[in-house]
Amino acid sequence: MFAFLIRRLFQALVVMFVISIISFSIQDNLGDPLREMLGQSVSEEQRQAMRDEMGLNDPFLTQYGRFLGKAVQGDLGTSYFFKEPALDVILKKLPATLELVFGATLIIIVFSVPLGIYSAINPQSIFSKIIMGVSTIGISVPVFLTAIGLIYVFAIELGWMPAFGRGETFQITENLDTALLTADGLHHLILPSFTLASIMLPLFIRLIRSEMMEVLQSEYIKFAWAKGISPWRVYFLHAFKNTMLPVITVGGVQIGTMVAYTILTETVFQWPGMGFLFLEAVNRVDTPLIVAYLIVVGAIFVVTNTLVDLIYGFVNPTVKLTGK
Repeated sequence: MFAFLIRRLFQALVVMFVISIISFSIQDNLGDPLREMLGQSVSEEQRQAMRDEMGLNDPFLTQYGRFLGKAVQGDLGTSYFFKEPALDVILKKLPATLELVFGATLIIIVFSVPLGIYSAINPQSIFSKIIMGVSTIGISVPVFLTAIGLIYVFAIELGWMPAFGRGETFQITENLDTALLTADGLHHLILPSFTLASIMLPLFIRLIRSEMMEVLQSEYIKFAWAKGISPWRVYFLHAFKNTMLPVITVGGVQIGTMVAYTILTETVFQWPGMGFLFLEAVNRVDTPLIVAYLIVVGAIFVVTNTLVDLIYGFVNPTVKLTGK
């Protein structure tokens, strides 16, 4: 296990190094940050003097070397708009995004597991066919269209849910608050969470169904039936347990993907998270904030995939983490 962690730590460093190069290299293609900072009334001489002062005219390797030296110390630059360290600005918005991902993940687990299992056990039933039909539609509908539809039905027509914002939050520390501990916050979380979950929920229903149907055809399941084991133990202890490995594989990747997918959801619902902040940073050409966002999201992917590999060993002991 220790050797596995050391190897994954080295791989993570390599991946983060590549992400940092890509993130830093695209900033020149996003526009001129001085145009947003200074406007059009500044002369070209003043603009060039400002670029020299900020180091924007230095060669790429010089700029990247300066950035990398600060990044290893936790300094990803200073936001042009907020005049604060970019990493601090991102971390202030991170709890809101993680709340959204947590709510969507909970919805996916609660609905996909029973629906996927039922569809695998009763593949020819009318309800299973309805589930598969709805899941096919769900995969095809864009997330922003789902968001608009939910807002129209539940916020405008029925008036049951709020249409935007994070609601009331509970202050845990000076720089950390959460909407999960207030009734108003949970009320505001429902529609965005269902919207974000709509991207992955059909995928997981179909994945659990297909994997479990394949497992139910295996020899050891037939042997379990021959021994007279109860259906509950066959379905849930033997069959479902052995469908979990590919589900965890896809789930670990998709949870990281949802962090990036929150951009559209947060924009429609005006949710004050990292995705909404990222779009604002793009509009303002706030390149330090854009680079910091890409690096933080990349780090979330790396950490999530490492945790998935560790969970493998608990779900399936035959997986050797330290094997060649």
